[in-house]
Amino acid sequence: MPRQFITRQPRHFSPAVSLAALGIKVHRKRLLDPIRKLVRIAQKTVKDQPFDKLVDVLVTLLSGACGVVEVNTRLRPDPVVQRAWGRERCAEQSVAQQTLDACTEENVEQMQEALDEIFQRHSRSYRHPYEKEWLILDVDLTGMPCGKKAELATKGYFTTKRNRRGRQMGRVLASQYQEVVVDQLYSGTAHLSTSLRELVEAAEKTLALTPEKRRHTLIRMDAGGGTLDEINWLLSRGYGYHGKEFSWKRAEKLAKTVEQWIDDPVIPGRQVGWVTIEPEEYVRPVRRIAGRLRKKNGQWGYAVIISTVEPASVLRLTETAPDADDTALLLAYVRFYDQRGGGVETSFLEDKQGLGITKRNKKRFAAQQMLMLLGTLAHNLLIWARGWLAKDPDSPLRKVGIKRLVRDVLHTSGSVCFNEHHHICEVNLNPAAPWSKALLDPLRSLLASQHVAVNLDKT
Repeated sequence: MPRQFITRQPRHFSPAVSLAALGIKVHRKRLLDPIRKLVRIAQKTVKDQPFDKLVDVLVTLLSGACGVVEVNTRLRPDPVVQRAWGRERCAEQSVAQQTLDACTEENVEQMQEALDEIFQRHSRSYRHPYEKEWLILDVDLTGMPCGKKAELATKGYFTTKRNRRGRQMGRVLASQYQEVVVDQLYSGTAHLSTSLRELVEAAEKTLALTPEKRRHTLIRMDAGGGTLDEINWLLSRGYGYHGKEFSWKRAEKLAKTVEQWIDDPVIPGRQVGWVTIEPEEYVRPVRRIAGRLRKKNGQWGYAVIISTVEPASVLRLTETAPDADDTALLLAYVRFYDQRGGGVETSFLEDKQGLGITKRNKKRFAAQQMLMLLGTLAHNLLIWARGWLAKDPDSPLRKVGIKRLVRDVLHTSGSVCFNEHHHICEVNLNPAAPWSKALLDPLRSLLASQHVAVNLDKT
């Protein structure tokens, strides 16, 4: 009998084959189709549609690029990742920049509408069980330093950079799910007290918050948005509220009514106590907790937490025993406010470190808004991808943040094989890569419905 030979498919190497695997899922799930359908950028097409160039920028962000210029160095040399994300080729970075610069305010509105549609189809927070527990929305601003010639770049508050110019980015985060509901860009002089209503109304649209859902939605924020008018506006719309008093003078006055100060066992030197004056200025009943901490000059610094959350709910949210005494309840209210540090503040930090959201600045405001929205989409894609890959409660991927997802997990090297239709049919992970074994079974499960085999490369 003649000897038979098995024909092997040629393998194509990629330094980020795990990013390619994610692209297969996103592309074949048609997750980005709302952008293709709704965003109409008035730009002449030579080789690539504007949508294609937006995809190139998005994938470049997911690859950890600090600038759009890195389209040329991270994406263009990697045809495997291009093909996985539905691209036959990759635009040159200057052409992608031109597409961003061609964006108008109308295009930004179209992109926001597309992101709302994507969010409503794929997010967990949109399907939150309001009848069982609060949906917690953290609201905050963060500084986005940029050049002084950039549109709406003004002097404002920028941490550790007092004399910088820049813009402010407002965010509404669904903290239980770590999903960004809304990102909005403002001038550098914007404050949370002046942008709060716009952010909350945008979140209402994205989450389709009916009056009934708003009664089970809790807004949590720092003192920047805690003016009397803004709190009463939130309460009149039915929201729950948990945040700080805006005025430090008012906080100091209220703190003087505390009858007994309790030492906080978590933060040395901090003391907390119940405010005893009845809160008559609010449209709904609230509880108030004062806190004080010594400043560097030896004087007390004061703050007051205002909350509509019932004791049973705050004990459950902070995992405190339901039969806790008055002291434990007091500390639970304080601890629940402190948890915002692990919510919106952490999301800002992770996006700055992992997605480099402060390192790409466009002179035109609309172009920067479009770039910001692509960063919002990248954040949520990473959160969803982690959920897809970490269904096992013991998976090490559950503890991985945005930075490590981008830097390590999505840069697992390997190779792919194409079938006769030029579609990826096999993904081979490099067995020497640190995350290969942890990714093997999750990727097999993720891509099984796409008829893509996932193996450890034994060659």
